[in-house]
Amino acid sequence: MNIEVVPHNPDWKRNFEDEKKLLTGRLGTLVARVHHIGSTSVPGLAAKPIIDMILEVPDLADLDSARRTFLDLGYEVMGEYGIPGRRYFRKGGDRRTHHIHAFEVGDANVDRHVAFRDYLMAHPAERLAYENLKIQLAREADNDIDRYCDGKEDFVKFHEAKALLWTANAE
Repeated sequence: MNIEVVPHNPDWKRNFEDEKKLLTGRLGTLVARVHHIGSTSVPGLAAKPIIDMILEVPDLADLDSARRTFLDLGYEVMGEYGIPGRRYFRKGGDRRTHHIHAFEVGDANVDRHVAFRDYLMAHPAERLAYENLKIQLAREADNDIDRYCDGKEDFVKFHEAKALLWTANAE
């Protein structure tokens, strides 16, 4: 997989909305909420041009029964893919366009992803630091996605914890 971090593209929001409409139209009541997450969801943040989404679902077993729908929409069905309680789907092969992470309503993974997104939107210095880190890692990773992700891990974990506290204090 080619790792390329590009300047923010305002079309990413529309791409998310289009895919959300497609998914909710096909999956109906299997989906409670859809969130745009990841770097493409943060205005002004450079990103790999892949739309990351979270589907909050009432029941993962019901979502599992929609495997054919995901395949028909061009997604690979990846199962938990290393995170218990998640269903992971990806679209676009080696030139990925979309990732879907599905969790049951109330799963803490939803909260941490949404909090991190909102925190980066509200904290420009952290957003810029994250962008610079991602650009550096993309250059150094030599298209090794594990190396790229490992390089971001400490930053993300540290700022996710801050984001969750920030969100709790804002409520």
